[in-house]
Amino acid sequence: MSRVASSIASLRWLPRSMAARIYLIIFVGLMLAQGLAFAVMLYERYQSATATMFDTVEHEVATSVAMLDRLPAGERAGALGLLERDNYRFVLGHGQPGTPLTSKRSWGLVHRIEKEVGPGYRVQADSTSTHPERYQVHFTLRDGSPLTLEVMPHGVPPIAQWLPIVLVLQLILLLVCTWLAVRLATRPLAQLAHAAETMTPTADGPRMSEQGPAEVAQAAVAFNTMQERIARHLKERLHILASISHDLQTPITRMRLRAESLDEGEERQKILRDLHEMEHLVREGVAYARSAHGGAEVPVRLDVQAFLESLVFDYQDVGKPVTLAESIGGAAMVRRQALRRVLGNLIDNALNYGGTAEVSAWRSKDGAMCMAVCDRGPGIPDEQLEQVLQPFYRLEGSRSRDTGGTGLGLAIAAQLMRAIGGSLQLSNREGGGLAAVVTLP
Repeated sequence: MSRVASSIASLRWLPRSMAARIYLIIFVGLMLAQGLAFAVMLYERYQSATATMFDTVEHEVATSVAMLDRLPAGERAGALGLLERDNYRFVLGHGQPGTPLTSKRSWGLVHRIEKEVGPGYRVQADSTSTHPERYQVHFTLRDGSPLTLEVMPHGVPPIAQWLPIVLVLQLILLLVCTWLAVRLATRPLAQLAHAAETMTPTADGPRMSEQGPAEVAQAAVAFNTMQERIARHLKERLHILASISHDLQTPITRMRLRAESLDEGEERQKILRDLHEMEHLVREGVAYARSAHGGAEVPVRLDVQAFLESLVFDYQDVGKPVTLAESIGGAAMVRRQALRRVLGNLIDNALNYGGTAEVSAWRSKDGAMCMAVCDRGPGIPDEQLEQVLQPFYRLEGSRSRDTGGTGLGLAIAAQLMRAIGGSLQLSNREGGGLAAVVTLP
């Protein structure tokens, strides 16, 4: 476990995005390869320059020494300028005092010169500087005159002026190619994530394109097949629920008629009350089954404020304490019946458990349309805000069958919002109560 933890901790410096990680790894790898190639090139140039110097300098030095040896002593100074090169020059005399040679390259060159000129010139060498490297090779001409060769070896030969431009162009090419490779590699993952986020309970969700490389096409086919299977499975279960709920209505109606024919009494009232709860549960079950297909409704353009005012006035006409606290102007494309059913369920929920309902609407920062239904009821514990959106889930104490709840009101609203591409979020209000916020893109 400690090794795994240390491995995870060592990767915390990596970017969170997979695309950024792949980009970083490929770019760093290519840069290291480019740097290694450049270093090898410089080393090869150094080796080549050294080999060239060893092959040519010894012959030129031997020729120059032999020529100076044959010239009269008075004419030697005038010939020194003709014999000077970029990396060495001749000086008449003993030169400067120095120290023994320490460089392997300088020893190699002196040995080659000594071998080339022969033992008659009594070749000696010493070093005058190490940084930069400078050394002298001393000769004794046949007339006894001292001659000194000052060697100033070059390092790596200077690079061409156009080479940095080429390196910059290569770097830009690496950046472009790396970005293109990462984009091509991660785009299918982004498309898969988007398709998963927008997947609906029905089969009318967006399908992934099955074009592209074999692996991408195979993943797209698998995702589309999975989406179809999930939709078919949910459709079968919802169809079973709707069929059972629908078929139960007939025997419940017969039982209610028979119960109403009984004599007045406590048992008759209990039976009618139970049948009423069963009818309500059946209707809610049918509504929940149908809510999965709320996205099939055709969107219409409507005035948001007029829509909310109409909804609120309908409740006020029957004496329900529902108010419109805030609204927005303008029109929007919405699925009218589905949205009305969602807001109706939320208002009924607020009236049942809070006594009053307050409706409001606004635009979020990203332009989404938000609608809220708030109450001052007992609220919901924070840890159960997500659970109450599940079918048949009720809170004991604050929400029970005694209030007429079936545990499907919020589930229907949540499923309808998913079907029409929106979301439903519950939160507790400051000072008590619940706020149900509907968001439509």
